[in-house]
Amino acid sequence: MTINAVGYAASSARAKLKPLALERQDPLPNEVQIAVLYCGVCHSDIHQCENDWGNTVYPCMPGHEVVGRVVNKGALVTKHAIGDLVGVGCMIDSCHECAPCLAGEEQYCQGPNSWLATYNGPMKPAKQAKTGENMYGRDNTFGGYSDQIVVREDFVLKIPAALPIEAAAPILCAGVTTYSPMKHWGVKPGHKVGVVGLGGLGDMAVKIARAMGAEVTVFTRHKDKVAVAHKVGAKSVVEGDDKAYTALEGHFDLILSTVPEKHEVDPFIPLLKHDGAFVAVGALAPMPGWNHMQMVMGRKTIAGSLIGSIAETQEVLDFCATHGIAPDIQLIPIQEINEAYKYVKSGEVRFRYVIDAASLAQDRVA
Repeated sequence: MTINAVGYAASSARAKLKPLALERQDPLPNEVQIAVLYCGVCHSDIHQCENDWGNTVYPCMPGHEVVGRVVNKGALVTKHAIGDLVGVGCMIDSCHECAPCLAGEEQYCQGPNSWLATYNGPMKPAKQAKTGENMYGRDNTFGGYSDQIVVREDFVLKIPAALPIEAAAPILCAGVTTYSPMKHWGVKPGHKVGVVGLGGLGDMAVKIARAMGAEVTVFTRHKDKVAVAHKVGAKSVVEGDDKAYTALEGHFDLILSTVPEKHEVDPFIPLLKHDGAFVAVGALAPMPGWNHMQMVMGRKTIAGSLIGSIAETQEVLDFCATHGIAPDIQLIPIQEINEAYKYVKSGEVRFRYVIDAASLAQDRVA
């Protein structure tokens, strides 16, 4: 049996997203069917649609910040019931056998195809896998820019009742992507945290760091974001003034770069304390080099962090519910997605666009 669904997808790197009818398979015994209510718009959706990473499988139907209700489930499902409000983030499966998976860090899966992305298929396509085979049995997956999705139950999250439903969606990516490194590098009360960039990720980074008790400084090139940074909890804002950088040398325990494009790293290394870390979570493109002497003299670290595990995603949902944290969002009908992409690419949008999936009803074919 199959499920008739509709979504928006790009047919090529230069194509606009357009309605696409598709069939999803009925849930397997360990899967749930989710009627999508909302889906966040992530900058990586744009990168993937435009094939910026050279690995896009078309048609590409993005969406990995999905909130909806369970409408059907397999016979072996025990974690979720019909009617439950649930979420789906960046992953929908992994190998379950490698060391990272067994440690509960599926985002670093070392299986033949790595983890299975909510859209665009395995992180390592079949032709790149050591076995030459696709262990997931599919070359492409279709994400949450649709009205229905079917996902393995242990990759489905519970949405706390205290969270606004529509605002919960970006937490599934932007929230966990900033929460995971702060947890890993042990951010605690009194720590000094720098956040580079104040887009969708930066907004969540500031709010989460503040809730952890840290003092936050935002680095931005946009003057119009200074007041916003203070409003969301930053103690100070640096706009690129050399004197301001000099005054902050040796100040930070952690600097989190949320900028989605490659940028200079060197200016930030002197700002780290002894054993401090600069962690990139935004840009997936090659970054410019850095001064090794600056790193060696303070045993400083340049690192990266990839989204977060399923357990961490549930943690950050619960954390945000407990602390009253939610991203600033703007709801849009899916018919405005191409226009929204233009605004995101311009860098002028500080909130997160969230698609109201109810708007897909007008694209259904009778």
